[in-house]
Amino acid sequence: MRHNRRLRWAAVPIAATLSLVLAGCTQAQLNGFLPGFVEGEPPTTNHAERISGLWVTSWIVLLIVGVVTWGLTIWAVIAYRRRKGQTGLPVQLRYNMPIEVFYTVVPLILVLGFFAFTARDQQAIEQRFAEDEVDVQIEAIAKQWAWDFNYVDEDVYSVGVQARLDEDGAAGSVVQEELPTLVLPVGANVEIALQSRDVIHSFWVVDFLYKKDMFPGKTNYMSFVPEREGTYAGKCAELCGEYHSLMLFNVEVVSQDEYEAHIDSLRAAGQVGQLSTEYDRNQNLPGTGAPELEEEE
Repeated sequence: MRHNRRLRWAAVPIAATLSLVLAGCTQAQLNGFLPGFVEGEPPTTNHAERISGLWVTSWIVLLIVGVVTWGLTIWAVIAYRRRKGQTGLPVQLRYNMPIEVFYTVVPLILVLGFFAFTARDQQAIEQRFAEDEVDVQIEAIAKQWAWDFNYVDEDVYSVGVQARLDEDGAAGSVVQEELPTLVLPVGANVEIALQSRDVIHSFWVVDFLYKKDMFPGKTNYMSFVPEREGTYAGKCAELCGEYHSLMLFNVEVVSQDEYEAHIDSLRAAGQVGQLSTEYDRNQNLPGTGAPELEEEE
C-alpha cells in the first residue's frame, strides 16, 4: 500500500512537468520539428499529420529504448566495477537465458511494430482517389534539369526551365521568379501523374513531407489534398546529373478563383494542349523500337 502511494506521488510531478513542457511546444516542435506546420493553421496536406505522427512516435519509442539501454549499461559499469583490493577476473557467466530471450524478442517486436505501422500509413498515403473523386489532374514531367506541368482536365500546360543563379550565385541563391511553378487549388482532391523524360528523378515538395521517384517509361501517382494556401519549395531528390542541385520548382496553393485565373493566363498565352515524353533522349534503348546496329563482320 505504501509502495503504491509512493508511486502515485512520484507520478504526479512527472505528469505535471510533462504537461507544462508539452503546453509550451509549438506546432513544429509537437510534430517532431518537421516542416509544413504553422501555429494556428492547418497542415500543408491531408497526409502531413499522419506522417509526422509516425515520425514522432518512432522517435519516442527509440528514445525510450536508448534511455533503457544506456541506463542498464551505466548501471552495469558502476555496479560491477573493480573494487579496491580485488584481483583476478570476475566470475565468468556463459549464458543467461532470460536476458538472451529478452534482447532477442524485444527488438523483434519493435521491428515488427515499426513495419506494421509504416505499412498501414503507407497504404493510406498511397491510396489513389476514385476516378470520380479527383478534382484536379496534373501530369508532372521531369527532365534534365527542370519540370513541365500538364493541367489535364483544363488542357493547358506550363513549360519549366532550369533554375538560374542570381547575382549572388556564389551563395547558391536562384531567381525564384523563373522557377517552374505548379499551381493547385486549396481543398481539392489532387492527383499527380509522375513521368520522366530521360533519367530517374524524384518529385519532392519539402513541406508536404512526401516524395516519389519518377522512372522513364513508368508512371507513378501521388494523391493528396492541399489544405493550406502558400508557396512551397520543391526539388528533385534523386541525383540525376551535373545540374541536379538546380532542378528546383515551386508549388503554389491558392484559392479556387486564383487557380482558375492561372489556367486562363496559360490559355491566353497560347499554352493549350498537353506536353509529353516524346522528345526524350532514350530513343535508342532496347525495346523502344529503334533500329538495332548491325554487327561488323
